[in-house]
Amino acid sequence: MPLPKPPAQRASRLDATAYSATLTPSKPRATPPVVAPAALAAASTAEVLRLPTPGANPAAKPTLPVKAASKAPAKSVAPKRARKRAEAAKLFVLDTNVLMHDPMSLFRFEEHDIFLPMITLEELDGHKKGMTEVARNVRQVSRELDQLAASLQSSSVEEMSKGLSLAGTGHREAEGKLFFQTQLFDAPLPQGLPQGKADNQILGVVQALKGQYPGREVVLVSKDINMRIKARALGLPAEDYRNDKTLEDSDLLYTGVQALPADFWERHGKTMESWQQGGTTFYRISGPLVPTLLVNELVYLEAPGATPLYAKVTEITGKTAVLKTLKDYGNQKHSVWGVAARNREQNFALNLLMDPECDFVTLTGTAGTGKTLMTLAAGLSQVLDERRYSEIIVTRVTVPVGEDIGFLPGTEEEKMGPWMGALDDNLEVLAKGDSTAGEWGRAATNDLVRSKIKIKSLNFMRGRTFLNKFVIIDEAQNLTPKQMKTLITRAGPGTKIVCLGNLAQIDTPYLTEGSSGLTFAVDRFKGWAHSGHVTLARGERSRLADFASEVL
Repeated sequence: MPLPKPPAQRASRLDATAYSATLTPSKPRATPPVVAPAALAAASTAEVLRLPTPGANPAAKPTLPVKAASKAPAKSVAPKRARKRAEAAKLFVLDTNVLMHDPMSLFRFEEHDIFLPMITLEELDGHKKGMTEVARNVRQVSRELDQLAASLQSSSVEEMSKGLSLAGTGHREAEGKLFFQTQLFDAPLPQGLPQGKADNQILGVVQALKGQYPGREVVLVSKDINMRIKARALGLPAEDYRNDKTLEDSDLLYTGVQALPADFWERHGKTMESWQQGGTTFYRISGPLVPTLLVNELVYLEAPGATPLYAKVTEITGKTAVLKTLKDYGNQKHSVWGVAARNREQNFALNLLMDPECDFVTLTGTAGTGKTLMTLAAGLSQVLDERRYSEIIVTRVTVPVGEDIGFLPGTEEEKMGPWMGALDDNLEVLAKGDSTAGEWGRAATNDLVRSKIKIKSLNFMRGRTFLNKFVIIDEAQNLTPKQMKTLITRAGPGTKIVCLGNLAQIDTPYLTEGSSGLTFAVDRFKGWAHSGHVTLARGERSRLADFASEVL
């Protein structure tokens, strides 16, 4: 089919005045501006009418009737989208504890708007002094609010009431606006609620905003459970601050261990490659199992009447994975500082703890699973026997279970002494391992062991760098993600960090299993070639402790 002839006449162009009259100014992070419907219809009709049909007489009438073009004008899409976005955007009223918990929470609500009551600013001002984590977060929030307020052209209430763009300080993910309370709301609360309390004043603000914006969803965000209950009792929508949660359900947390299917050898045996190197067997497999594996994930296959397989994924390349068999620390000949593994998960944990290529290890499990004992034994073995690390550094969060006993006298290590009862208990177990040394020998060993263990407080960790150290972070479930980042980034060359914790025993306020720093670290480090994680399932402390952990 031959191509049509090119048009013999150019189409007429719109004048510059027509453009300036019909185009709308563009807005940041919005859809591109479009021509108004009437002008666009007229322009498109003029363009079409003046384009001659190829091979036809230029003076002939156009084939497209004018009425058809005028009946179906082009519609502007941008205003409708902006209108829908404005209707869908919620107005979140932030409680003070949200800002204290996460100073960057102002920029975590995407396209939604944020409202800060005046009483919230008053409470922030009352918590800004001190060296605690809460005081640091409050000061950071104040700096962020000051930078946002600096974008105002004037100090008028009218400009403030229009809202401040949250993206003005470089946080492009925040597309909404920040509104301060610029007027006094008169919203009567029920008689049972005292009017002078800060929480009740915030509830009054939410109730007033709900009446002021009937077509918009106004939601209270608070970390305080009682505050959310009171809000729902008053018919006000309230939500928890969920952006700090790594996982909504702790059952979805990465366990670090995967059971191979029973037909593993039948399905992967034909294309499998195996070789031995340094007394260790390697398997290169390919098949449907490979996409479900992660680097440094521990796998096992236990079948009746067959030799069990315990291996670690060392490499994943495309559709193939390399498995490396593990050392059996359950055998007393391979015991670590007199400690042998009593179950499968403990064997996996000791393999990670003794691996020099594994720089970061996390162990979770209930009470009595042997987390601290195995970690301390592995650290002493690599410090005193193998000389791989210079010393052991132990630290933990000083959160009491019950009432605080007040200030403790002495040096840093003496103040940390009462918090390190678990360390002393495990050292006592390890010191009793050599029964032939006698009392003097055990005393000398105990002194040598304690000389290689340093107890440090979390309060003095900022700015430090650990070189060739074996760092143990005990009770890591009580750390916030920010504190966990501060500790892990202290690692220098040749340092190994081990985090221990039980996610069922969180004592820090406003921390849950999903928002704990330990959960944060396990989820972020999974699949890294120099980290490993094991969830210890079975307790080995005593039959009394095992039964108590199940029924109590």
